[in-house]
Amino acid sequence: MKLSALSFASWDFVRLVRATAVVAVLTGVLAARAATPPQVGDDAPQFTLKTLDDQAVDFAQVTQGRTAVLVVLRGWPGYQCPFCTLQVHEYVGHAADFAARKIPVVMIYPGPADGLQAHAKEFTKDKSWPAGFHFVLDPDYAFTSRHGLRWDEKGETAYPSTFIIGPDGKVRFAQVSHEHGDRVAAAAVLRFLDGAK
Repeated sequence: MKLSALSFASWDFVRLVRATAVVAVLTGVLAARAATPPQVGDDAPQFTLKTLDDQAVDFAQVTQGRTAVLVVLRGWPGYQCPFCTLQVHEYVGHAADFAARKIPVVMIYPGPADGLQAHAKEFTKDKSWPAGFHFVLDPDYAFTSRHGLRWDEKGETAYPSTFIIGPDGKVRFAQVSHEHGDRVAAAAVLRFLDGAK
């Protein structure tokens, strides 16, 4: 009798452990699906990502109580995105305007970790990066997934997105595009910044 009761108690324990594991997995899946992109009024996303030369860029240190611009590129969807190239060239062309306003620009290049650094080097080879511009990698979509920016379809990487972060650490402007070419131009960002003063 004691042996039988012990067996039933052990079986109940096993079922409890299995049920707990299933609940934990489902909770994780639902939390991942529930991730939503930062919106106006939200706290700025906090992250530390690495540059091409393996230097860590802590976004909180980049901003340090000042306005900053965060651009999420499509990165590496299996080729170099021509819209990303145009957008980056346009922002770099306005580097002096951002510098005059003392506004740092951080650009995130997401993609599969395998080969991402080589693809990013290819992407940046014909682009000069001015002071105040930070180009960082998002291997395996850690940042984009955590902040609801992962474009999780075949041949896609991340939704092209632009955020303006205020000196209070809050999102002041947010655009998350579900189209390749729907980008916020640097000139539009600068107009917004000048209007916000």
